[in-house]
Amino acid sequence: MNFTSVVLATSNGSAAAFSLDRIVELAPEIWVAIAQTFAMLLVAIPIAILVGTPLGIWLYSMSPNGLRPRPRLHRVVDGLVNTIRSFPFLILLIAIIPFTRFVVGTTIGTAAVIVPLTINAIPYFARFVEQNISQLGNGVVEAAQAMGATRGQIIREVLLVEAKPALLSSITIMTVSFISYSAMAGLVGGGGIGDFAIRYGYYRYETGVMLLAIVLMILLVHAVQFFGTRLSRAADKR
Repeated sequence: MNFTSVVLATSNGSAAAFSLDRIVELAPEIWVAIAQTFAMLLVAIPIAILVGTPLGIWLYSMSPNGLRPRPRLHRVVDGLVNTIRSFPFLILLIAIIPFTRFVVGTTIGTAAVIVPLTINAIPYFARFVEQNISQLGNGVVEAAQAMGATRGQIIREVLLVEAKPALLSSITIMTVSFISYSAMAGLVGGGGIGDFAIRYGYYRYETGVMLLAIVLMILLVHAVQFFGTRLSRAADKR
């Protein structure tokens, strides 16, 4: 063993050597795993924002205290949103396998994981949007209505503008949560850092590789949280 080796104690008391040479050897796989994780997030999160934002606005507007109350219809859609959100991601991933195969033509790999990830993210973010807008209170809406603003103007120029810092924080929280969801995809060969950790760290009993994957996930979460917090503070003009 060379001087760059690090000896890590495993749970059964044995030792597993992990060297920098091993990191260099696995470097191509590591970069592929990182790229796959980014691919999942860069597809699922933007789609969740594009679809979840109008859905969240609709939930707010059609609520009993919203701009255009439709209590019965709201209860139906609200229940559907809660139902999808209540599914544990791993169960959802398996449950919609036929739909995933129909959409992307496969049930394994990064593309296949993006489908359930997106389906789970849309109602997740929609609920954030609804809550962030609801927390603004009725004062800003009443003031806009007094000035003759239409419903569309109230939504675009008042509610979304006032809720922008909170929405950016919600996007950050959602992204951090779905980083962990993307890691679960490794259990079904979905690629990404989680898949890398399972294939090399778990199946091959390389504790050092597992720890390396954990460190990568932690760094990714910290980076997302840091930039998300900065953006939210920059958008808050209060």
